[in-house]
Amino acid sequence: MREALLVTHTGKRANTEHARTVAQDLGAAGFRVRVLAEEAGDLELPGTVAVPADAGAADGVEIVFALGGDGTLLRGAELARPVGAPLMGINLGKVGFLAEAEIGDLDQAVKDVVTRSYTVDERMTIDVTASLNGELIAESWALNEVSVEKGDRARMLEVMLSVEGRGLSRYGCDGMVVATPTGSTAYALSAGGPVVWPDLEAIIVCPISAHALFSRPLVVAPTSTISIGVEPYTTFAVLCCDGRRVWDLPPGSEVTVRRGALPVRVARLRPGSFTDRLVAKFALPVDGWRGAGDAKS
Repeated sequence: MREALLVTHTGKRANTEHARTVAQDLGAAGFRVRVLAEEAGDLELPGTVAVPADAGAADGVEIVFALGGDGTLLRGAELARPVGAPLMGINLGKVGFLAEAEIGDLDQAVKDVVTRSYTVDERMTIDVTASLNGELIAESWALNEVSVEKGDRARMLEVMLSVEGRGLSRYGCDGMVVATPTGSTAYALSAGGPVVWPDLEAIIVCPISAHALFSRPLVVAPTSTISIGVEPYTTFAVLCCDGRRVWDLPPGSEVTVRRGALPVRVARLRPGSFTDRLVAKFALPVDGWRGAGDAKS
């Protein structure tokens, strides 16, 4: 039997109703639908299978549906990545940059999944470890970004940035963001980083509010290893992956980021230009601020 995992933000009534519609349509098409045990009570869908929200939740499914904003899609990615299941994101939030479809495309998205009328792209991820005096204190991954930020709001964080084991610069800053091309339009963009097309493989490094003349964002090779050392004399820091997984970093900690061992597989409904997506999501003024007619005059 064909199976799908449904992940949604059940805190909003409209989201729950849309999730029920998807589950019912998939069930009618012969799918066995899994839902997360923590969401099953809110969805109240007879015939679905409740599963724990762990690494095996999507094992054996054909696709993972994530209905919500980017936070919900990142949660779906956590479940889809370990087993290589494609992730279908439906945006029920505001921007939803990771989503493949909007709410108006919901019915068609389900039909395309049923008929397997979609393609799959692989999105690069990054793996991260943190250690103190040679002892591992954190290990995780990210689809969007890894950030190392100051833990004390009143104090500046002092870090040393190295690439391929070679010291590059010491920063007094609020933190550092290390992002994938997928994450270049998220936290890294807010920190002043470049927009990187998702089919380009690279790693982006952005200082956050650095008190330095050299504080430009960097774009390095996807094979590079980036190290961020929290200086022993500075405040403690906080390590965060995709805004979801968080660890405290004592002074003297070292964070190492490199290309992820596993990609996230993203379902695409139709060929499309990333340029068009960028224009639509950020409402960019393609005709200029004065309008095409004024520009000619």
